[in-house]
Amino acid sequence: MPYDEALAERVRETLPPTDDVSERKMFGGLAFLTGGHMFCGVVHDELMIRLGPDGATEALQRPGVRPMDFTGRISKSMVFVARDALAGPALADWISQAAAYARSLPPKPAAPRGG
Repeated sequence: MPYDEALAERVRETLPPTDDVSERKMFGGLAFLTGGHMFCGVVHDELMIRLGPDGATEALQRPGVRPMDFTGRISKSMVFVARDALAGPALADWISQAAAYARSLPPKPAAPRGG
């Protein structure tokens, strides 16, 4: 199943106003990156959020949130949020938390250029 285009568009409309956010198709879904770090994405009809180990553990206490287990292994830093848990300001809150976490990470080195 392809990713939910309507949810992806909602994410785009909610992204923080900055020049360093990009999109990349990954894992059959769509990922959003800042400073080279993925911070959220849309997989099928769920929002994938990167919050770090402490943030993910805390998020799992909220309704509509489950462990990110895309590869068959549970991620300690990421969670899936069900579409029905993204109403009102919830989507913006999740994206803000994830972007803040990604911006707290050390800068990624520039990819080597082929030539």
